[in-house]
Amino acid sequence: MLFFRSEELIDEWCRTRGVTPRPIVRMDQLWQLAVTWYSTRLEAESRRPAPNEMRSIFEGIGLAGDFWDPTADAFA
Repeated sequence: MLFFRSEELIDEWCRTRGVTPRPIVRMDQLWQLAVTWYSTRLEAESRRPAPNEMRSIFEGIGLAGDFWDPTADAFA
């Protein structure tokens, strides 16, 4: 994971390295993802979210599209 100050810097970094930009996650989305994903980790019955739960978590914080769909065949 790389952290950048702006989308312009992401575009510049990708361009200079010949890398195709991937979906961007803002810091507030990253925080919400961590809080949601790991909210039950200390419980005895804790488990990894199922694919439909993952999709719901991602969509709930504004991360949508094939890249965030654990059932998609390819990253778009």
